[in-house]
Parts: sequence; structure tokens; C-alpha cells
Amino acid sequence: MREFFKFMFASMLGTLIIGAVLIILFIGSLAALGSAFSMEGKPTTVKNNSVLTIDLGQQVVDRGQKDPLNLDFGPFKFAAPLGLDDILANIEKAKRDDRIKGVFMDITVVNAGFTTVKEIRDKLVEFKVESGKPVLAFADVYTQKSYYLASVADEVYMVPQGDLDLRGLRSETMFYAGLFEKLGIEVQFIRGSDNKFKSFGEAFIRKDMSPESKLQTSALLNGIWRNYITDVGQQRGLDTVQINAIAAGMLVRKAEDAVRLGLVDSLIYRDQMIDLIKQRMGLDADKDINTVSLAKYTKAYVPKLQIEGDHATSGWKQPKVAVVYAQGDIIDGESSDGSIGGTTISAAIRQARKDTSVKAIVLRVNSPGGSGLASDIMWREIVLAKQEKPVVVSMGDVAASGGYYISCAADKIYAEPTTITGSIGVFGMIPNMKGFFNNKLGLTFDGVETHPYAGMLTVNRPLTADEKGIIQGFIDHFYDTFTSRVAQGRGLTQAQVDSIGQGRVWTGTDALRIGLVDELGGFEDAVADAADRAGLAKGGYRLVGFPEQKSFMEELQSSLNAKAKGWISNAVFGEDARMLQQFEEVRKVRNMSGIQARMPFALDFY
Repeated sequence: MREFFKFMFASMLGTLIIGAVLIILFIGSLAALGSAFSMEGKPTTVKNNSVLTIDLGQQVVDRGQKDPLNLDFGPFKFAAPLGLDDILANIEKAKRDDRIKGVFMDITVVNAGFTTVKEIRDKLVEFKVESGKPVLAFADVYTQKSYYLASVADEVYMVPQGDLDLRGLRSETMFYAGLFEKLGIEVQFIRGSDNKFKSFGEAFIRKDMSPESKLQTSALLNGIWRNYITDVGQQRGLDTVQINAIAAGMLVRKAEDAVRLGLVDSLIYRDQMIDLIKQRMGLDADKDINTVSLAKYTKAYVPKLQIEGDHATSGWKQPKVAVVYAQGDIIDGESSDGSIGGTTISAAIRQARKDTSVKAIVLRVNSPGGSGLASDIMWREIVLAKQEKPVVVSMGDVAASGGYYISCAADKIYAEPTTITGSIGVFGMIPNMKGFFNNKLGLTFDGVETHPYAGMLTVNRPLTADEKGIIQGFIDHFYDTFTSRVAQGRGLTQAQVDSIGQGRVWTGTDALRIGLVDELGGFEDAVADAADRAGLAKGGYRLVGFPEQKSFMEELQSSLNAKAKGWISNAVFGEDARMLQQFEEVRKVRNMSGIQARMPFALDFY
């Protein structure tokens, strides 16, 4: 008995000690976290002779967070996404900030869409020309996307054993038809009668690309590539024939080839790069470099300098230009992480319209589309807003299908040459899982109905010919509505819209040629145009973002969810995590409801 009590008391004591240690650690973590919150909220002090560093390893989104939190201690590791709006404003600020002596790009990884990268690149061109300050680039390895950004620099460097990838673009689609055949699932894909280019559902009903899908994808890739080699060639002093030859022969096979072919200026190690930065930017060779990151510089105050943007340091009484951010898939209801809710964005547009201090509205669209119903609801709010104040659209990486639907009513549409837009078309998909349930799982279904079409949308049996005809009618009617909206907004006939519609996607350059957009340009061009239409002088207004951003705790939860998904993806799939992304597309299809105005595929390259 004595031994029993001895053991029990020892166990209790051990438990109490462990509990006390955990409590102390928890309190310490909270204190450290609170200290980090406090530090994050303070303005950034920029020392004289500083260098602005650009590292795009963090995700780049259109709109930066109001109070971003970046933590890196103990179990707390969060990196808030970078906002394109903040990046452009920071480069503008650095252009006229005497404390900033130049820009250093350390960009092995670029976590942004190609058109987003182009906007940053174009801003750096402006920075070089107007400030005369040097821009230097360095990386261990250059992907095609990171090299595109790096090529804007005055000098491009790479480590001696590094690599530069330049071999052209490829788009690849995974097809699920064979998988569904094995599972006994039939995807009933119904698109507009003339929407031969609306190829979203082909991944679920075919085993290869249709001729129409190949045609439009090839046109997109070639259009983006032409812009790529033109921009790179202008900065590097190479003609497009040379760059095409390099890619076609994959002539960069070792680091020395990149120097010999004029793509890189020299091969050096990081310690040598640090010395070179000091030399090129006139810094003291015996002192450490004062660096400031994009995230930190967002909070820097520049004396006697008025900067347009959400983080303006003065002019809070000035009239406003509202920027309504629409980034992600279009869904019904409220916005959620990475999606555009028709209810949320409609309310934001309405709020900007009714705010008398808002003199113009810029709709920033970065969306492949989604719900046709939500798209139409947002379109209506744009029409109403345009009746009261100027509305200008700025298209990002993609503004297609539903993304174009919500854009077409604006006074003016800006797109970058590499923006993917158009895709004027609609579709619907209903899976027939009878074979899967019956033959694979041994499940059968039976029931009763009060009316002939009560069970039309069940997934337990195939659609009848009559039911398919009804759904086809819904889709054709919505396509007719879609093309009429575009015709009304763009000053075209419906027949003209149909001839360039049919679900086909276009680059911004081609969209300008066929009348779907008005001018090639970026976010800042759209803002300046909207302000000018409202009679606002340059520097005589401030930007205000809509809708209202999430609270810190909501953003923290989103970050934790995203981090958890990343951990699971890497742990389970490792280097095959791309497979998880592909099956995520299948999940999206399963959750689709109603008629879809969605781009046929996702397109990106590295």
C-alpha cells in the first residue's frame, strides 16, 4: 500500500510540474506574441544609405493586408501575403526617398502571376528612369518567371554553379475521363450551343484536348511568350530571334552559358554580391548594408512626400478614389478565403457608390469567373455605380468569363498585354454516379415524385433527353444574356460579341484588337484615368480599398488553415503535391451550383 501511494504521489507531482511548465511556456508565448503584435504596428525607421530589397517568395495578391503580421519565432511562423498595391506604392516611394540608394532583387522564387510580375517590372523600369538609382538582381537559380523580373535590373548576377531556365512555355491539362470510366461515373457537361471554346468540362469528358482548346491555348502561350522575349530583349540588348534560338536549343546548360549569351552579367557568390552592392550604390565598404524589405517599407514614413495609396501619410481629408478588389473564384453569397462572393462585392460597390466622398471607382479584377448568378448581381451594381460616378476596370492576371462579365459595363477597361480575358460563355455540369453507386458500392436508389421533373438534378441516374434539353435552354438563355450585357457595355452588336465569344479566351493584346478592352496598362494607369474622369488632380486624392478587410484574428485563422493545408500537402504528397492541386479542381467541380461562367483552365508558368 505504501508503494502504491508513493507511486501515486510521484505521478501527481510529475503531472503538476509538467502542467506548470506548460503554463509558463504558454504565458511566455503569449507575451512574445503580444510583443510581436506591438512591434508590427510600429512605423518602420529607415536609416540613411539604405537598400530596398525585393523578395517575392511570399504570395503576392492584389491587395495588401491593412495590418499584416509577419512572425518568425518559436512555433509562430506567419508570412502575410504581399499586396501588389503596396509593392507599387513602395517602389514609387523609394523613387523619391533620399534614404534609399537603390533596389536589390533577391528572387529565386516568385510567388505571383505573370501579369502581376509584369506590373512590378514596369514599375521598376519607371524607378530606374526617373530616379537614376541602381537596380541589381541576384539568384542561385532563375526560373523563367523570376528571370523575366530580374532582366529589368541594370545588372543581373547568379552564383557560379547556378542555373537559368529558358526553354519556352508549356501548358498541360490533366484529364479525368479515364478515371471516371473506371469508377463508373459519367460527367454530363452541357455548354452553350455555340460555345465550342468553352472547354472547362473537357477535362472530365475527354482524354485529350479538343482542337478548339489547343488552338486557343496555343494562341495564349505564343502571345505571352512574344511579350516575354520583347521585354527581356529590350532590357538585355538582345533581339527576339536570339532569345528564341536560346530557348529552342536550350542553350543555357550551365551557368557560364548564361553569361556568354548575354542573359547574365557575371557569376559571383553572395558575399561578393554584398561587396558589389556597396560599390554600385556608393555605400561604406566597411559597414553592414542597411536593408529594408517591402513589407517593412510599407510602414515607412517619408517626410514631405505625399504618396497615393491605402497607406497614405497625409491628405486624409482629400476626395477618394475607391478601389474595389475582386480576386478569386466567383461564388454565390459572402466572400471566403480566395473567392469573390457576389453578396460581399455587390455591397462594396454599392457602398462606394453611395459614399459622397468617393469621386470615382476602380474595379480591380483578378478572377477566372465562377457563378453566373453572382456575376450578374455584381454587374448590376457596376451599371448603377456608372450612372453616378466614373468606373474604370483594371484587369490583373486573369479577368475571364465571370471576371469579364463584371467588367464589361465599366466606362473603361485596362488590361496588361499578358492578361487572360474574354471566355464569354457558360456551362453546367451534373455527374451521373449511377454506375459508381450500383457497380462499385452496391448501392441502389428508389423513390417517389409529385411531379415529372422533381428529380431532374439527382446524381443517381442520367439525365433524360428532355431534361438535357431543359438545361440546355437555361444555358443558352444565360449565354444570350451574357452577350447582350457585353454588347451593351462595349458598344458592339450581339452578333459581334458572339463571333469573339463562344467561350474563347484572349490575351490582353488580342482583347484590345477585338474591342473587349480599351487600353493596355496596369493598376496605376486605371487609377489615374478614373481620377482624371472625376476631375481630380494628380496627388489631389487618396485611394481607399473596398470591401472592408478581415480582422486580424480572421486573417490569422486563414493563415493557419493555409499553413495546415501546405503541411498536409507536403507530408502526404511530397514533390507530387501538384496532384493534390489537380484533385482540388475536382472538388471545386463537385461544389459548383447553377450555371457557371468560368475560364476553361488555369494557366501559369515558372
